[in-house]
Amino acid sequence: MFQSAPRRTPTRTAFGMLELVFHASVRNVRKNHGNPVIGLLLNIVQTVMLVAVFFLMFSLLGMRGSAIRGDFLLYVMSGIFMFMTHVKSLGAVAGCDGPTSAMMKHAPMNTFVAITSAALAALYTQVLSATVVLYIYHAAFVPISIHDLPGALGMLILSWSSGAAIGTIVLAMKPWAPDAVGIISQLYQRANMIASGKMFVANTMPTHKLSMFDWNPLFHTIDQGRGFIFLNYHPHYSNYMYPIKVTLVLFVIGLMLESFTRKHASVSWGAKH
Repeated sequence: MFQSAPRRTPTRTAFGMLELVFHASVRNVRKNHGNPVIGLLLNIVQTVMLVAVFFLMFSLLGMRGSAIRGDFLLYVMSGIFMFMTHVKSLGAVAGCDGPTSAMMKHAPMNTFVAITSAALAALYTQVLSATVVLYIYHAAFVPISIHDLPGALGMLILSWSSGAAIGTIVLAMKPWAPDAVGIISQLYQRANMIASGKMFVANTMPTHKLSMFDWNPLFHTIDQGRGFIFLNYHPHYSNYMYPIKVTLVLFVIGLMLESFTRKHASVSWGAKH
């Protein structure tokens, strides 16, 4: 009957928030499929199919000569992995629980936890899928070596964080114009099939064509990632500072928009959309 409420210290609050993020991340991983193993296998199959399609396209169009000297399939996978991580992160954050969601009626839950857990769930799934695919290729087909693994992982995480930052803006704008924002988000993800530059090598591109891609932070992370993966490739027309700056700016804008949307949110939005 009589209970003493525990004193809320900053440390206790931080650990409570981390625990909430962990459980919400597990929920997001299991959301697409009740069995997390099946969900992981489906994501692996999707990744392998995309790699196979681009491998066949490169081979049929005679574009293998324009690739980086080294393992050609690893060259294809390097672009696919970062593209998939960016797009999946964007989609996960854009589709997470918003301010009018039923989950927000529970006291500890908030949009920051929803965004963080959705992004972490996407990162977990993509990193695990990439690890499994690379291990199978390394063990069953051709042994591979990565020149600078920490640097390559850094570019993968940067691809993920830039996708999460754009997803935060999409999430904040979606309640105001869900149909228009959904179409724009889909167009951006489809355009990145080309605009990400995963089919090209930046060092071999003409200057007038390079300007069509260098606005995209994903283009820089893919090109820099290949510089870390392959010993014989040194990126000259991309840098990792640009996507870092763009990601930080987009996160600030996204969180400001999300805060504005949360303050003006109406329950009727959730009922209509």
